[in-house]
Amino acid sequence: MASRRPHVYLDHNAGAPMRPQVRECMVEVMQDAGNASSVHGAGRRARGRIESAREAVANLCSAKTRAVTFTSGGTEANMTALTPKWQDQGAPVYLDRLLRGATEHPSVASGGRFSASGQVVVPVDEQGVIRLDVLEEMLAGDDLTLVSIMAANNETGVIQPLAEIGRLVQAANAFFHVDAVQAAGRMPIDIDAWHADAVTLSAHKFGGPQGMGAVVVRSTARVPAPLLTGGGQENWRRAGTENVPGICGFGVAAELAADEAMSTERMAAMRDSLEASVRHICPSVTVFSDDAPRLANTSCFAVDGIPAETALIAFDLENLFLSSGSACSSGKVSVSHVLTAMGVEEDLARCALRVSLGWNTAEEDVSRFLEVWPSIVDRLNPAARNRAA
Repeated sequence: MASRRPHVYLDHNAGAPMRPQVRECMVEVMQDAGNASSVHGAGRRARGRIESAREAVANLCSAKTRAVTFTSGGTEANMTALTPKWQDQGAPVYLDRLLRGATEHPSVASGGRFSASGQVVVPVDEQGVIRLDVLEEMLAGDDLTLVSIMAANNETGVIQPLAEIGRLVQAANAFFHVDAVQAAGRMPIDIDAWHADAVTLSAHKFGGPQGMGAVVVRSTARVPAPLLTGGGQENWRRAGTENVPGICGFGVAAELAADEAMSTERMAAMRDSLEASVRHICPSVTVFSDDAPRLANTSCFAVDGIPAETALIAFDLENLFLSSGSACSSGKVSVSHVLTAMGVEEDLARCALRVSLGWNTAEEDVSRFLEVWPSIVDRLNPAARNRAA
């Protein structure tokens, strides 16, 4: 029996393969002992490794080193930032409501530590871009408000106008959180230019270890109330013994991702080539958000009559791994709340596929996808080859 071809991984937005430099660093650290809170040599060595990683993550966000608090992942980071209680210049501030985008990741759409009654959804246009006019209206009034908008969407790749949003938030004396989980390594992150009070990250999206995230604040004078309390770790902003190997791996990945974020032309060329070929093979395809600024690595598209669940199985049998959208639904393929918020019809939304490229994607991987795609279309909906969108 002939062996199957090597797998092609096109699902980096769900989680990128670990970079070899990260793995090597973590293995080295795991062979050492030392609690970073201990004063002996092993403890000081662990502390030094954490602080080196903290500096790398801060540089990724153009932030100050002490502004970084490590967490167990992006969801914990978002839960930490989404709180009605903040410290501002040393005094507690209690916020009345949360304004969150309609296309946010489930960890933000849940509202964090805000009650359901304290949450308001900010709509997007048909491309998935926040309605700035509506946001400005919502910010009018005397309510103390936290605004939470993602930097780039995990399903469509849409990049939000963060600097403009930040200026509106600042003018309203509100607080601003940016979920930058998908942005890291794929576009520059500048917490000052965005006027953001807090930015959240997840290491495994750009080749770091799973189970590592961070909250990065613009000023340590304005920080969200801790989610986990008890010990004085992370400058009293997150209790619990630090995961030294994970943090070190995060730091290595952050250094590499910072360089990649400044040069995305190669990634964009592969994405554009893929979309052009998909359209040529199947003229009836719909590419979502193609008129909006998008991450260079992300393409979300659909062919009416080819359900995503069936297509994903067909790709998997060919050893091609992609997604139907968010990977946070316990393996279920359901209608995307992102596409629904954009006004996409349910039948078409159920057909949405997402290809997301990453640090180790090669042109041969895209070519393999395009080699398989025509046969899947022919098998599942051959009429689509001759029908314009």
